[in-house]
Amino acid sequence: MNRTPFLELLARLPARVWLQAAVALVGFIVLALLGFAVIAAGAAVLLLVVLAFKARQWLRGMFAGTTPAARDRPKVIDVQYEIVDRNKDES
Repeated sequence: MNRTPFLELLARLPARVWLQAAVALVGFIVLALLGFAVIAAGAAVLLLVVLAFKARQWLRGMFAGTTPAARDRPKVIDVQYEIVDRNKDES
């Protein structure tokens, strides 16, 4: 069996094939970068919209002069704790 190595086979390809492969690679990279850019731009726009709504709500609350509503959490008033000294227990 007389098989030519893969790199020799690639070296025998005409220049037109190499140019098409290079253009396709550049095109693929550009499309990938644009795709990531579109996703990142969409996330940035969404973040700006959320921040704008939060800022508007904050400004309205600040200039309205009303106090914020109390939270429905129980207050912790007193806590009991005990300090254990292990050095005294061992002797």
